[in-house]
Amino acid sequence: MAATTLVRPRPRPGPRPGPGSRRDAARERRPFTRDLGPQWYACVMGTAIVATAGAAVGLPDAALLPVWALSAVLLATLLAARAVHWARHADRARAHLADPAVAPFYGCLSMALLAVGAATTAAGARVTGADAAFAVNAALWMAGTAVGLVAAVAVPYLMVVRHRVRPGGASPVWLLPVVAPMVSAATGPALAPRLPAGQWRESLVLGCFGMFGMSLLATLMMLPLVFARLVERGPLPLALTPALFLVLGPLGQSTTAAGALADGSAAVPGAFATLYGVPVLGFALLWLAVAGALVARAVRRGMPFALTWWAFTFPVGTCVTGAASLAEHTGLAAFRGLAVLLYGLLVAAWLTAAVRTGAAVARGDLPAGPVGGGPSP
Repeated sequence: MAATTLVRPRPRPGPRPGPGSRRDAARERRPFTRDLGPQWYACVMGTAIVATAGAAVGLPDAALLPVWALSAVLLATLLAARAVHWARHADRARAHLADPAVAPFYGCLSMALLAVGAATTAAGARVTGADAAFAVNAALWMAGTAVGLVAAVAVPYLMVVRHRVRPGGASPVWLLPVVAPMVSAATGPALAPRLPAGQWRESLVLGCFGMFGMSLLATLMMLPLVFARLVERGPLPLALTPALFLVLGPLGQSTTAAGALADGSAAVPGAFATLYGVPVLGFALLWLAVAGALVARAVRRGMPFALTWWAFTFPVGTCVTGAASLAEHTGLAAFRGLAVLLYGLLVAAWLTAAVRTGAAVARGDLPAGPVGGGPSP
């Protein structure tokens, strides 16, 4: 069970509008922000990771600056639009929280803030300056971490006490709120060198290590549910199939975090990055092959465009940064080549999702209300 926003073609006007036509016209007259759900933050995450992953594989800043700038503009625009959504359409906002298919996407807000902050340091410092880039990254990291920790508690709580999920309704989307602390764990150690040596620096890095464990154990608890759903119920609905790529997020991000933690603190042995990262990245490649085969099957059966296509971007980007981290810690060219290969896949996925989303917005097909795979409470 997952939520997506399908692109719905506009109905052709008939010679005699009936009640159905009037409903369609009323839907088209809705304010733009009414159906602007939290899943839109995936566009920000998927754009920012192109800049961060590009820096990880060694691309020049000049090539990454436009992507970073676009991610920053998208974040500012969506934050403003979502504020309007909450102010003017609070009923819809509360309905999103009460919907088991939509509520997990609130984890995307945290990851959007963290992703743009990391991209600012990785690619935007040439424009902003190192000090300003650090200040922006630190502010976004603190805000994103706070939001992520709240989402990691609140969404599972709502799943238990408010949401009603059908048997076999497990979805990769459930990972979104619990993987947000892992993004904080991966990006936080980069802030440590600016802190005073001793208590402050070690507290930050070990706090990130705690979030690493928090997210990892929650992921290990949910992944068996997701795979069991696939085995027992078969493939996901066509429009939701790209959500399978979300499983790559905690795998690639935890590999990246292991390297960052090993570099950021003497309390974390350097071998930890390799001992953890190599087997986990190996499993990520296995899941990438399985998910890719299921997506190819869905494409052959007419998989429509939906916002779930952005699942092809950020999770793959975390695998790029994870492979690049292993290349640094092992010195092996094989990991460097893997990072470059995955980055090519990331860019192709981003271009496809960005062009299709822009075209759908221009036609007025997006935003539309999210279509969930499960019942509302």
